[in-house]
Amino acid sequence: MMLQDGSTQLLCLTASSGVPLFSRGTSKQLPFSVIGSLNGVHMFGGGQGTVLSCCETEGGGKVIWRVFQDSVMLIAVSGGGQGGPGSSKEEVVRLQRLLENVWNCMVLVLGQDELANVRNVERLKRDLRSCFSLIDQLLEDRQEGILGSLTHCADCLLPPNPTLVQQAVDGFAQAADSEFGCLIVHGRIAAATEKWWRLAPQEVVLLSALIRFLSASGSTSCDYPVFLPHGSPTVAHRLLRFQLLPGADVCVLCGPTPSLHKAETGLVCRFWSPVVETLRECLTVGERCLPGSVSLRPDVMALLLINRETRRSVSCVKTSTHHPPGDPPLPSKSRCWELLKLFYMFSMSRYFAQEETLCVSQEERTQRGTTEDFVLGFSHQPQQCYLVTEECKSYGLQTPQHQLFLLIVPSVPTFALRTVATQTLSDIVSVTGF
Repeated sequence: MMLQDGSTQLLCLTASSGVPLFSRGTSKQLPFSVIGSLNGVHMFGGGQGTVLSCCETEGGGKVIWRVFQDSVMLIAVSGGGQGGPGSSKEEVVRLQRLLENVWNCMVLVLGQDELANVRNVERLKRDLRSCFSLIDQLLEDRQEGILGSLTHCADCLLPPNPTLVQQAVDGFAQAADSEFGCLIVHGRIAAATEKWWRLAPQEVVLLSALIRFLSASGSTSCDYPVFLPHGSPTVAHRLLRFQLLPGADVCVLCGPTPSLHKAETGLVCRFWSPVVETLRECLTVGERCLPGSVSLRPDVMALLLINRETRRSVSCVKTSTHHPPGDPPLPSKSRCWELLKLFYMFSMSRYFAQEETLCVSQEERTQRGTTEDFVLGFSHQPQQCYLVTEECKSYGLQTPQHQLFLLIVPSVPTFALRTVATQTLSDIVSVTGF
C-alpha cells in the first residue's frame, strides 16, 4: 500500500466516466494512475456482471467501493495497521459506514438532485468544497467522545434538570414556527423536540456534526440551508443556530420564517435568559455526559451506553482511582476512547444484534450475514461478551432496550465483570431513566 498504517484516504469520482471530483484524507495523495486503476477494476467487474465492493491487500490494507444514485462513486482506501483482534472485519465495517456517512453529508449540504444529475463536472467540484469540513471531521474522527458516526446513534448529554431545558427547547421551537429543535451542549444533544428525535438516526448524527462545525467557526448565529438525506433530500430547510453560552447552542429547522434577526433579537433572550443557570449546570456535566447524581464504580474506566429503542447514546472516559501500586499504568484518556470504539466494533460484528436503520447499506447487510453465520454456532442469541487484554478488561451487555460497553481496570477478576456491568447499567438507568 502507498498509505501509512492506520491512515485512510477518501476518493470521489463520477460513476460513469471516472472523473475525479475530490480526494480527502492523508497528506500523501494516491497517484492518479492508482486512482484510475481502482476505478477501472470496479468498472471491469461491473462489465462482467460482478459488483466489486471490498478487497484486501497483502499488507493488510483495505479498499471499499460504493456507487450512489448511479452517479457518484466513493472509494475508501485504508493503509491497515489498525491492529486488534479480528481487526479486518471491524475495519471493513468502519469503512462502509464512512462511505455511507460521507454520501449523506454531501446530500445534507448540496441536495440529492445536484449529485444524482451531474450536468457540469467543474461546477460540482467547486460546490463539493463546501462539504470538505464535514467530510474531514468524519475522516479524522478526532473529537473524543463523539461516536455517532460509528454507532449511528445520537451522542447525548443528560442534563441535571432535563424538564427545564426540555420546556425551553419546545417553547423556542414553537415560537420559531418549527417542530424541529434541539439544544447542543459540548457537541452532544442535551434536549430536543419530539419531531427532532423522529428524524432518521443518521440525519440526527450529521446535523449534530454540522452544528459542531458551525459552532467551532466562532459565529454566534447563522442561517444555513440543509437537505435531510432521508426525509427531504431534494427540498432544503433552514437551519437556524444560536450560541447561548460558549459550548451551548440551540438550533431549529424551519421554513422561510422567522428571519435570523427576528429569531435572534425576539426569541433567544425570551426563552433562554430565564434558564441561563440551568444551562451553566449542563455545561458543568462536561464530557462525563452523566449528571453528578449518577455514581460510577471506581473500577470502570470508560463506558458507552446505547438505548436501542430511541437510538441515543451516552459515553464517557474517567480517570480511575482503582489502581493498585505496582500494577502497569492504565491507558491514557485518548487510548481509552480508541479501545472503547474497537471493543464496540468487535462486539457488534460478532455477537450483538444491530438495529436496521434507513442508512444501512447492502454491503453492511452482507457483512451482517457473515456475523449471523458466526452466531449460528451458538445455541442462543449472545447477550453478553467479554475480552481480556493487557491494557484492560472489556465487557459488553445487551438487553431488549440497552447495549452497554465497558472498559474495566485489569485488576478486577474476570468472574466479577458481569456484576460490574449489570450494576453500572442499573445505576445509570435508575437515576436518569435513559
